[in-house]
Amino acid sequence: MSDEKELNILSHLTDKPGANQREIAADLEISLGSVNFVIKALIEKGWVKAGNFSKSNEKHRYIYQLTPSGIAAKINLTRHFMLRKQREYQALKAQLEQLEAQGKD
Repeated sequence: MSDEKELNILSHLTDKPGANQREIAADLEISLGSVNFVIKALIEKGWVKAGNFSKSNEKHRYIYQLTPSGIAAKINLTRHFMLRKQREYQALKAQLEQLEAQGKD
């Protein structure tokens, strides 16, 4: 399971806490099975808790909420994601500069 999928789902749950797994899958353009797998893993890690909608006629419908450790994990995953993207940007920038230098020769 990728940290990026975990981060995307944690972010989605922050933005749309009432979303069900189908909505998350559609919004993130990933399979419903992937969403189910990641959410189960996040629950096992203690980063997300699932509770039934008490007023819903659909008793199988859950609301997913980040736990305090889930919020901390999201911050940590975001930091690592941003650092990785920054390194990728620097590497691409260096490659472009090298290609431009070669083109001037």
